Amino acid sequence: MNVIGRMSFQVPGGMIITGCMLQYYRTVPQVVFWQWVNQSFNALVNYTNRNAKSTITPMRIGVAYVSATTSALVTALVLKNYLEKVASPLMQRFVPFVAVAAANCVNIPLMRQSELKDGVTVYSKEGQQLTESRIAAVKGISQVVFSRIFMAAPGMLVLPLIMEKLESYKWMQRMKILHAPIQTLLVGGFLLFMTPTACALFPQTCSLSIKTLQRWEPEKYNKLLVNCGSSSIPSVLFFNKGL
Repeated sequence: MNVIGRMSFQVPGGMIITGCMLQYYRTVPQVVFWQWVNQSFNALVNYTNRNAKSTITPMRIGVAYVSATTSALVTALVLKNYLEKVASPLMQRFVPFVAVAAANCVNIPLMRQSELKDGVTVYSKEGQQLTESRIAAVKGISQVVFSRIFMAAPGMLVLPLIMEKLESYKWMQRMKILHAPIQTLLVGGFLLFMTPTACALFPQTCSLSIKTLQRWEPEKYNKLLVNCGSSSIPSVLFFNKGL
C-alpha cells in the first residue's frame, strides 16, 4: 500500500490541499489548479482504500480520475461565476466545499465501479466466503461517500467564516503572506479530529440481510445456496465496505 494513499496520511495531505483550496479560490487558474491537485490526491486515496478483493483496470482508473476532476472543475467554475454576480464574497468561499462534495459523489463510485458491476464478496459470521453482492457494494460505497463529505464539512464550512472575520482586522490585512499557512494549520486541526470520527461513523464490516439478497439478487442468492451446501443459511451476511 502506498503511503500517500493511506487514510493515516489524510491529515497532513488533506490539510495542505484543503488549506490552499480555501485560500486560492479567487481566480480561475487558482480554482483549476487546486481542484486538479485535490482530485489527483482523492483518486489515489480512493484507489488505495477500495475493497481489496475488487480489481480495477487502468482504463477504469483513468475514467474515474478524469470524470471526478471534470465534475469538480465544472461545479467550482460554474458556481464561482454565478456567485460572483449574485452573492457576497463570503458565499464564494464555500465554492471549494461544494466542488469537493460533488466530486466525491463521482470519484468514489467510479473508482470502485468494479464493485458496483460485479459485487463485493460477502461472508458468513464465521468468515466463510459465500457469494458476491452489488447491493452490498452500493451500501458500502454510499457510506464511504457520506463519510468523506462529513470529514471535510466542518473545516470547509466553518473556516471560511473564521477567515472572513479575521481578515476584517487591520493586523491580519498586513499579514497576507501568512493567510495560507494559517488556514492550512486550522484545517489540520479540524482534520485531526474529523478523520477518525468520519472513519468510525459506520462499521468497517457492514451487514446485509439475506432477505435483501434473495429479493434483489436472486442469482447471487442461488450461488450462496450452493456454497452453503448442507450448512444452515445465515440470516445476515457481512462484507468490508472499504474506506
